[in-house]
Amino acid sequence: MGYLAKTGDTGRYLRSAVQEAWPWARSVLCAGVNYDAGRQRSNAFAGDNERGWISSYAWGADYHEVLRSRLDAWVQRIRGFEGAADAQFHLTVDTAPLVEREAARQGGIGWQGKNTCIIHPHRGSFLFLGCVVTSLVVAQDNPLPDRCGTCRRCIEACPTQALEPYKMDASRCLAYLNIELRGAVPEPFRAAMGNNLVGCDICQEVCPWNGRAPSANDPAFEPQPGMFAPLLAELAALTEAEYRAQFRHSAVRRIKYAGMKRNLAIAMGNSGNPEFIPVLQGWMTDPDAMVAEHATWGIKRLAGGEDSDSHCTSGDHCGHAGGRVDAAQQFGAMDPRAAASTSGKHGIPGARNPSALRGAALGPAPRKDGGHGFSA
Repeated sequence: MGYLAKTGDTGRYLRSAVQEAWPWARSVLCAGVNYDAGRQRSNAFAGDNERGWISSYAWGADYHEVLRSRLDAWVQRIRGFEGAADAQFHLTVDTAPLVEREAARQGGIGWQGKNTCIIHPHRGSFLFLGCVVTSLVVAQDNPLPDRCGTCRRCIEACPTQALEPYKMDASRCLAYLNIELRGAVPEPFRAAMGNNLVGCDICQEVCPWNGRAPSANDPAFEPQPGMFAPLLAELAALTEAEYRAQFRHSAVRRIKYAGMKRNLAIAMGNSGNPEFIPVLQGWMTDPDAMVAEHATWGIKRLAGGEDSDSHCTSGDHCGHAGGRVDAAQQFGAMDPRAAASTSGKHGIPGARNPSALRGAALGPAPRKDGGHGFSA
């Protein structure tokens, strides 16, 4: 995530405004792709003392690869429109200093929920977001109204109290702690991690809008073998070479081998299952000091030496996520004549078919209404 700290020629953060990173930018096309495979939710396995939980976003093929491929196909179609052949494009899927969530909000894909996720009124929030920054001037879509109302389910369900309405302290989020954090997980958070190995789905699972949303039916995001509620013992038995091979084309590979062992040690400690003690004892002498320390914690936890009710309250100092950037500000610097478009629905001015982009989508198969999956 080092790109978030990069600055441009003006000394400003590239993420502070779209045109800081891409001076030629006039519009941002944003697409959302539903990845909900329609399986059981994580709460069905919260008390399972043998299994862990991998967030549903990582069950299938690496979404970075899938979305980039679909975005590239989308761009090739756009180049066929009159006046678009020589346009500039930059594709991004979590890989550039662009607040894709804000692009999706301004582009009308959904509103930002209290869990900070983009929520579509019919597709829910299990959405991958991808953007295409372009030199083309594209008509702007209108943001959707906030429909969270008085609901606080996501806020109340968060095990680390990382949420307040429309804001998240990323340093408290389990998805940060078990994926992005490279060092030791602060002890006050370890019990709260439960059996979450990769990410966390809780704040989305409890959202009423996801309860009524359809599943994706997208083969690319169907669970690959060993990804849905995996057995902790099977993951722990992998050598580093086997780990790399198994997750080569998975988003899980972002968590290095030592990071997965760290997360497994926490999950095993939280399991209450004494059968994991031999594994943890072996890891106590692991060459990686971080793994060894977490294995020691896991054994103490299983032995009852760690507070089973330990958790990080909102007043605890358990890390810092760094400075915040006003997401809306990033798009406010766009040329107003370009309408700061964050849409892919209303076509390109001057194209032979003014609505050529309406329904331009990244899903795998056409729907009866002429779109493909979830329209951009």
